[in-house]
Amino acid sequence: MGPVARARRSPTNRDMILSLLVILIPVAIIAFLLTRGQDEPNVPTVDWKPVAAQAAKEAPYEVLAPAELPAGWRATQVSWTKIGEPDPTGNESPRNRWRLGVLTDQQVYIELDQVDKQAQDFVDDITRNGQPDGTSTVAGQSWQRLVTDDDRTRSLVLATPKVTTVVSGDTSYRLLEDYAGLLRAQP
Repeated sequence: MGPVARARRSPTNRDMILSLLVILIPVAIIAFLLTRGQDEPNVPTVDWKPVAAQAAKEAPYEVLAPAELPAGWRATQVSWTKIGEPDPTGNESPRNRWRLGVLTDQQVYIELDQVDKQAQDFVDDITRNGQPDGTSTVAGQSWQRLVTDDDRTRSLVLATPKVTTVVSGDTSYRLLEDYAGLLRAQP
């Protein structure tokens, strides 16, 4: 007689659970390792005051910036670009531009921009073609409110004959007004 084939036993619930664990435990470990991360994005802080001082010396307009940022806020973007110099995108700038971007203590990005030439084109670009949405009064000055079509980005615009100032962010007008209220002429 030759070898006899044994009947295969049917898998039990215990066998199926063990097989599932063998598969799920490595998947769970890999998912944990890939999805764990920092609570806050690693956005570097920049020293904006020397750039503000340089802009104040060279700009043909009054450069605005906060005297100090509120507790927990930090500057993450800063630039001063004169006409004809490469702007942050590398293109030749058609205007003098001062820019200060900050992250609030709630991780909301707010940007301050000031320009002196081709202001309407700049406002359209920086506000993502924001549409008029009333006005805000900050420190006795009337700022125009603009909001994007998707109701995401809000901006405050203060236009004078020498300079156009834009404060914008994906936040409430109230927070933008609070920030605009901190702005002072740089010495």
